[in-house]
This record gives sequence, C-alpha cells and structure tokens, in this order.
Amino acid sequence: MKGNRFAYKLVIAVRSDLKLSVGKLSVQVAHAAVSCSLLSKEKDRKIFDAWFEEGQKKVVVKVKSVDDLYFLRDAARTRGLTSSLIADAGLTEIPPGTVTCIGIGPAREADIDPVTGELALM
Repeated sequence: MKGNRFAYKLVIAVRSDLKLSVGKLSVQVAHAAVSCSLLSKEKDRKIFDAWFEEGQKKVVVKVKSVDDLYFLRDAARTRGLTSSLIADAGLTEIPPGTVTCIGIGPAREADIDPVTGELALM
C-alpha cells in the first residue's frame, strides 16, 4: 500500500427497503464481512492476506431490493469474486430467511468496482 491508498476492499450491499434498525443493520453487515473474510481466506489466501495486511478496507453501500442483491451475486460470480448472501434467522425484526445483504470480496478495487462502484454509500 502506498500512502493511504488501499488496493483491496470488501463491499457490503444492504437492502434499503427493509428499514432495519441501526443495530440490526450493523449485525447483518458484520455477518457479511465475517462470512466473506472466511470464504476468501479459504479460496484465495494471497488476496485475503493482502487485504488483511493493508487494513481490511470495508465499504457499505445500499441497494433498493432483494432483486438487486441477486443481481450483484450473479455479477460477482461471473467475475470470480468471493460473495456471500446473508439471510436473517428471523429472531427479532424480520421474518426468517429474509435476505438482507451481500458481501463481495475482498478483492482488488479494480476487480470489484465494475460490480459495486456505481452504488451509493449507506
């Protein structure tokens, strides 16, 4: 990493239509980050290590619906990016199995930006 520039990041896209509480939203984002981290560590240790060592940049963005999450999943898969859809257990605010967010990465910014770069920050 040169200066403050990060070469890698993990992006979490969250549904804005669910109107989750701050606490619930935070937990869903954490689930996606942990899930993607573990998958990445297993799938491509070199990318995981580079992302981890430079500071584990994470970006949270928003989408309008569950269909947008499935679109992102398919786009990530097409590009060979690690991804993880998160479905809630349904113990608190939303029904069981509700898909809340997706984690994509960690990956090189140049690889992940074509999938998530146009999404608005949460």
